[in-house]
Order: sequence, then C-alpha cells, then structure tokens
Amino acid sequence: MNYLIKMCDRLGILSSEIDYHVLRASMVLIFLFFGYQKWFEYEAQALVPYISNGPLIFWMYPVFGVRGACWLLGISEWTFGALIFIGFWNKTAGVLGALGGIASFVGTTTIIPFMPDGWAASAGGFPAMTERVAFLMKDFVLLAVSFYLLKQDLLRLSLVAYRETVSSSTATSEIPSAAHTKIA
Repeated sequence: MNYLIKMCDRLGILSSEIDYHVLRASMVLIFLFFGYQKWFEYEAQALVPYISNGPLIFWMYPVFGVRGACWLLGISEWTFGALIFIGFWNKTAGVLGALGGIASFVGTTTIIPFMPDGWAASAGGFPAMTERVAFLMKDFVLLAVSFYLLKQDLLRLSLVAYRETVSSSTATSEIPSAAHTKIA
C-alpha cells in the first residue's frame, strides 16, 4: 500500500485536481449519451414506466406527450452536459450545469419508491431490486457527483472573488490619499 501511495505522490496524482476533471468529463459523457437516446422512439417507450411513476415528473406526459417529454429530457440533458463541459473554463456555467444535474437526479431517484414491481417479490421484496430500480440506483452516485461539482465550482468562484477583493483592496490602499497629494 505504501508503494502505491508513494507512486501516486510521485506522479502528482495526490496533489492534482485529476479527480475533479475526471468526474466533470464523465458527467459530460453521461449527459451526452443519455441525452442522445432521448431522440428515438425505443427510448420514449422505455421511459414510460419511469416517467409515469415519477412524483416530480409525471406531469410531463399530459403536457408534452410521450415523445415531447422524451425530447424535453434530451434537450435538458444536453444542456446540462454542455454547461458542465463549459465549466472546465467558466465556473459559473459549471455551477448551472451541476444544479441541472442535481435537479435531474433528484427527479429520477424519487421514482424508486413509486416504481411498480420495483422490488423482486420472488426474493422477498425490498431490498431485492428488479432491473427497473437497479437502473435508477446509479442516479444516487450521479447526484453525489453533481453535488461535488457544485461545491468545487462554488469554491473556485469564491476563491476568485476573494482574490479580486484582496487585490483591489491592496491596490486602493497603495493609492495616495488626497490629503497627501499635492495638487498642481
């Protein structure tokens, strides 16, 4: 174990932001691929039991229809993914993307208790999951990653704001006051 720690330290992995960048990149890929699926009929039909039983998203079918709801989800996922991608350079966009991810994954994880036949009766029910609930369980990790990215981007934004405040207050303290300046 010590060898692994020393090797990671030598490679700079322990002192770098690689975890932050890898998580951001993986969220971009997830939103890209999951958003892409939403443009096809097979995905619209596959989402019917999920959206129909989602306490926060059930309203989408009466408002947009099956295909429209799926397209709205696809547009939302691509938007959140794009904002998270832009967050590599612009932390405000990263914050917006992370907030979108949080909203998205809160919407999906709240489906779990309401999913019909979500718990395998043949195995005694809860906590034995069927594939529908198992599919949604990944969203708890994605929700956690969205919170992590939100925290990291907010910290980076606050650090920039702090540095700007400190540098501008230092600059103004170096400006001679009017009382000490001779007017020509």
